[in-house]
Amino acid sequence: MFTGIVTDIGTIRALEKRGDLKARIACSYDMGGVDLGASIACNGVCLTVVDMGDDWFDVDISAETLSKSNLSGWATGGRVNLERPLKVGDELGGHIVSGHVDGVAELLSLSEEGDSTRVLFRAPGELARFIAPKGSVALNGTSLTVNEVQGDTFGVNMIPHTKAVTTWGDAAVGDLINLEVDTMARYVARLQEASARP
Repeated sequence: MFTGIVTDIGTIRALEKRGDLKARIACSYDMGGVDLGASIACNGVCLTVVDMGDDWFDVDISAETLSKSNLSGWATGGRVNLERPLKVGDELGGHIVSGHVDGVAELLSLSEEGDSTRVLFRAPGELARFIAPKGSVALNGTSLTVNEVQGDTFGVNMIPHTKAVTTWGDAAVGDLINLEVDTMARYVARLQEASARP
């Protein structure tokens, strides 16, 4: 489990395509405190550490993960939002994030509002019903509050701090963004479906 509070920005050092995709990611984490088999959220996708060095770790990315996320578009030198998993007793600053990406949203527009940036996205149709105003979403692993929803489009505000400590400062129109909807929204929808049945 994660919180959507990004704790490092990694850089993709190498990519190797085999049966799966292997990625080497440079980071500033103390890798002495990370075990083989540990989970690290990479742009919101929970991946398993399969090898590591002083300032890097390797992950294997399955074809299923590539089909559901934007990781198929990774390139050497690209920057990645990273988060280590939540520990019992840690502060929950964002919201509960599983690291199981639901789909990919398209970034439609960026507009400056004061010091913040308003960002508009289009969600896949089947996920739009889980997104509500003032609800939470994880976008590229970042916990964000939804401002408005209209059909399959929704907007969020990025404050300067968020842009500075994540990869959101690099965002551009047309980017494909990993989207994980709030788990609570899924449960509410399931309960409504169950209660609507005769």
